[in-house]
Amino acid sequence: MSDVAVRKSVREIHTPVGMALAHLWRPSRPCGSLVLGHGAGGSSWSADLQALTALTAQGWLVVLVEQPWRVAGRAVATPPAQLDVAWLAVMEELTSGRGGLPRPLVVGGRSAGARVACRTAKAVGTDAVLALAFPLHPPGKPEKSRAAEVQMVTGAGIRLAVIQGEKDPFGSPDDLRSALGGAAKVASARGNHSFTRTPADVLEIARAFLSELLVSRDASSRVPPPELIGSPHQQGERQDQQHLP
Repeated sequence: MSDVAVRKSVREIHTPVGMALAHLWRPSRPCGSLVLGHGAGGSSWSADLQALTALTAQGWLVVLVEQPWRVAGRAVATPPAQLDVAWLAVMEELTSGRGGLPRPLVVGGRSAGARVACRTAKAVGTDAVLALAFPLHPPGKPEKSRAAEVQMVTGAGIRLAVIQGEKDPFGSPDDLRSALGGAAKVASARGNHSFTRTPADVLEIARAFLSELLVSRDASSRVPPPELIGSPHQQGERQDQQHLP
């Protein structure tokens, strides 16, 4: 049980394709922000996304974004291009102005939501992507690979972690490792595309990835800038040393 005080709220965000909802879990002193999108089916939050709201115990501000199609009560997701448009509008709203989400900023989601986060990662300017159950290909059709979408993240130099069910018919952890060639962290979790009903391992993997992100970010901020060789100050010092007896 965490002693961290968490304030829950919901923001309505108007996008070019309808109204989206952002469900926020905000700890009193956030160390960063994690924004996640849902998959293409269902009308309730999946167990893995619900589990990740517990990351507030480590100081993360967690946001679950509900796409306009689901807010409107539709049963079928809109085309990928519309999902991207809505997501970009939501991220612009959440990160703009004095009340913008604190950094580092990590975006992601499960299944279709992971695809959206990967396609838009560079445009959003995120620090990292956390993809849950990335649908690398339709079940039984590995030739229809979506590897290009996940490679957009690593190709932009953005840190990426993928948590994949051991028996995911949309692509195994090894399939993802082959597609990414070591450019990202791919972790195996119990279960299939939906993981399990109690995805504690998914939460632990995500927690470890985010902790590593904070550590590396803190370390890089402490690295002193390299000295400017040949700067006027250094040239002056060399000239003074030449005149010493």
